[in-house]
Amino acid sequence: MSKISIVVPVYYNSDTLDMLYADMKEKILPVLGDYEIVFVDDGSGDNSWEVMNNIKAQDKNVVCVKLSRNFGEHAALLAGLSVCTGDCAVTKQADLQEDSAIILEMYESWKAGNKVVLAVREDRDESKIKVFFANMYYAIVRKTINKNMPKGGCDCYLIDRQVIEVLQLLDEKNSSLTLQVLWAGFKTDKVYFHRKNREVGKSRWTLAKKFKLVLDSMMSFSFFPIKCMTWVGIVFDILALVLLVEVLIEKFTTGVPIAGWSSLMCVVLISSGLILSSLGVLGEYLWRTLDASRTRPPFIIDEIVKDEEENK
Repeated sequence: MSKISIVVPVYYNSDTLDMLYADMKEKILPVLGDYEIVFVDDGSGDNSWEVMNNIKAQDKNVVCVKLSRNFGEHAALLAGLSVCTGDCAVTKQADLQEDSAIILEMYESWKAGNKVVLAVREDRDESKIKVFFANMYYAIVRKTINKNMPKGGCDCYLIDRQVIEVLQLLDEKNSSLTLQVLWAGFKTDKVYFHRKNREVGKSRWTLAKKFKLVLDSMMSFSFFPIKCMTWVGIVFDILALVLLVEVLIEKFTTGVPIAGWSSLMCVVLISSGLILSSLGVLGEYLWRTLDASRTRPPFIIDEIVKDEEENK
């Protein structure tokens, strides 16, 4: 019988972990057969590690992984995938916004021969502003990075052991694991679910982290920012040439003196801003190149607690 691993990144989720496990135990664990739950503590400052180990005491199929500090969800998922032993693995958020039952649908799709199964948000109960910006991000990804990104986006996906090995070979930092999965290709299927609003706990998905995700997505998978800066430069060169011709014609035909200090300063300031923005984009690419060249691991595992029989 095939074994499935459920990888759950944990960051300040002590108030939801027991409910998450109870939900999985009620809906999917008796049906899955041979399963494994890998909780990865991504440097939580609460008692998530203790809660994880309490769940481990109830279920020998639970594996607890503790990272040495907070490395981010991307690294936490990679750490869980590096530890898991299943023939396939599914990622699961700990915030109770995804119905655990979708894992069964994804597992059946994998058994049917699909090596990647995406859980796509068909609808969501969150605020309209949050939905709007999320949809904008996914639209940008489809247009500039990967056209296979689902319209509703996906945080949860099931991947075959072969795909797991590919992700471990990539070993990338400052990237998006979802986009890596899409980039890898393989036979892909989609299942749809209704994303609930978060009712328990506080989201740690801050604006700064969202902005970093956008940058990482762009810089790791697309040359669109550099291409955009190139075209902006070309457009400004054309405008400058047109303006130069207009000024010369006006000077030699009407003799009107060239005036307009304010407009000139506006042009200078805008041009300077564009130059600095372009240098910033190049700097982002260079910094990521430097970070990759240092070959530091994307995560450091401090401790692993698993069933003794698995260690033999």
